[in-house]
Amino acid sequence: MIKEVTSLNEPGVAVFGQLTEAQLRNALDPEKGIFIAESPKVIRVALDAGYEPLSLLCERKHITGDAADIVARCGDIPVYTGERDLLAQLTGYTLTRGVLCAMRRPKEKPLAGVLEGARRVVVIDGVVDTTNIGAIFRSAAALGIDAVLLTRQSCDPWNRRAVRVSMGSVFLVPWTWLDSYADLTALGFKTVAMALTDKSISLDDLVLKQEPRLAIVMGTEGDGLAKDTIASTDYVVRIPMAHGVDSLNVAAAAAVAFWELTKR
Repeated sequence: MIKEVTSLNEPGVAVFGQLTEAQLRNALDPEKGIFIAESPKVIRVALDAGYEPLSLLCERKHITGDAADIVARCGDIPVYTGERDLLAQLTGYTLTRGVLCAMRRPKEKPLAGVLEGARRVVVIDGVVDTTNIGAIFRSAAALGIDAVLLTRQSCDPWNRRAVRVSMGSVFLVPWTWLDSYADLTALGFKTVAMALTDKSISLDDLVLKQEPRLAIVMGTEGDGLAKDTIASTDYVVRIPMAHGVDSLNVAAAAAVAFWELTKR
């Protein structure tokens, strides 16, 4: 159902530019929550994973071009289109490859269900940068991490930019929110804090490979993990580095840790 957009006040298009992330999340009624998937590739990954499309915003040329298969797959949902400049005014940015899809936010998954059968998981503790969230999810999917857990202070993985940077990996790796590290212990996980302390062991220490279930805990971009969080974990681990470099960006450090700790 193609609908021409001629005004920034067009009914139905507010979801693509005028609503904040908090409004899209709809905390008062989570079952009506929405997230935005950006670019044909990311939208295809979401559709393949079974996510429900609600409406599309698409540059006119892409309706019969790059997004033609997406429009066909989405059935009779509204497909809003218009001039490139008007759509950029509406969204506040130039569309990546010309298409956005509003999709139904799924229900929050129970922790035990997400961790069933998992051996290596990551805990994202207080990371708020959307690019880092997306990059960690992409590395997790690529390098064999079984699940992603996030503390409530972390950025929402359904944030538009986080979804785009992940290249749709947020749809591929099971994830949910973590309220207590004690829950991980109860489910048989040993926790590994990625941090520099006097008690840190090397990432390639064989004791880590021998643990049947590990949760790799990554901290905030600036201050890292809180001292009480580090003290509560089973292991504190450092990445061996050269040239006097003491740390890596959290997304880069996560990728290195995933590679080493998922090796059989």
